Amino acid sequence: MSDWDELDLGLTVDREEAEHRASLWRALEEEGEMPEVEHLGLLSGLLDEDILRMRTLWVKLSQVVRLELLTALAHLAEADFTMDFSAVFRMALRDHDADVRVIALRGLGEVEDVRLVPEFVHMLEQDPSIEARRAAAEGLGKFVLLGELQKLRPDPFHHTVLALCDAFLDRTQNLLVRRRALESMAYTGEHGVPEIIESAYAESDEGIRHSAVMAMGRSADARWGEIVQRELLSPNREMRFEATRACGELQLRESVNELVALTDDVDERIQTMALWALGQIGGNQARRTLQRFAGSSDQALASAAEEALQELEFFHGDLSSFFGPPERYDGETDGAWQLPGLGDLDDEDEDQAGERRYADPDEEDDDEEDLDLWDDQDEDEIDDLDIFDILDEDDDDEWN
Repeated sequence: MSDWDELDLGLTVDREEAEHRASLWRALEEEGEMPEVEHLGLLSGLLDEDILRMRTLWVKLSQVVRLELLTALAHLAEADFTMDFSAVFRMALRDHDADVRVIALRGLGEVEDVRLVPEFVHMLEQDPSIEARRAAAEGLGKFVLLGELQKLRPDPFHHTVLALCDAFLDRTQNLLVRRRALESMAYTGEHGVPEIIESAYAESDEGIRHSAVMAMGRSADARWGEIVQRELLSPNREMRFEATRACGELQLRESVNELVALTDDVDERIQTMALWALGQIGGNQARRTLQRFAGSSDQALASAAEEALQELEFFHGDLSSFFGPPERYDGETDGAWQLPGLGDLDDEDEDQAGERRYADPDEEDDDEEDLDLWDDQDEDEIDDLDIFDILDEDDDDEWN
């Protein structure tokens, strides 16, 4: 292709994109209608000028169009992780329609921007919609986890955990909101969260107890191992499901026999979760079980077993076979690739071999990197960037 042809192609692409962009904004601003779905990607990564433009037209769109638009954006973002519609979802957090707010909250589920914390907390405490409060509680969970990973400053972390604790301990709060709050706070052991989990497990409501067992798994705290393993035998399907997941999250080797039995449970969800849990725990018995199910005629179970096997090999197996040796293999410096396989070792010997293999004698605790993502950022600069600054406090006047 000649330089002129390439230039011609570039102009054609730019012209088509400009036409699609014009069509998108015309549908929204002039016609008040849902744009063509194939044009919606142009709303990804909006800059300030287009954010203000969207805000101006947003209040003029019908509730049906707003719902349809947000739903389509959520599906696009789920299918393509490079799509970023967070500016639109943030704007919709203040929509007057509860269904719109719920979709906006869920659309921001993967966004780790700390500036969302006060918005989510406010909605958890004040939103009149049960579904919106429930979604806000669920959305706050990632910030608790980020705080535990030291990727969030202490103030927003503690603010998040305390808000979730208050929501759960408020007996007038809707039960589903309390459950989501309990599940979201579980990543931390601060502010009395372990005691809250223990008290929740002792409650009479079965749903709260299910959430308590889920919280036990998320806590990564071995203290819950005996309870979680016992609940694998529960006659209640939902409890067995949550206990199965918790065993995988806690990597309870003691539960392997029960998990193998649950791969034949009457509930396919529990079967699939048991396969996942075995992949998390590892060991020869788990590997053999997963290999057996990988050849199953049930496509869903076979696929789940294959994925679990991949995770087992990655976390517990022989990484030399997973990644493979270098293409050129000669000399003593490549000797590290000649690793013995682990297939014939007992589970205990396998653990010890893995520890010896990957131990780094030169590693110093003092050299551990500080993972706090705020170290290189100016706090005042962060505050100045709040996208909500472009949203007026008197938005109510714009709604009919």
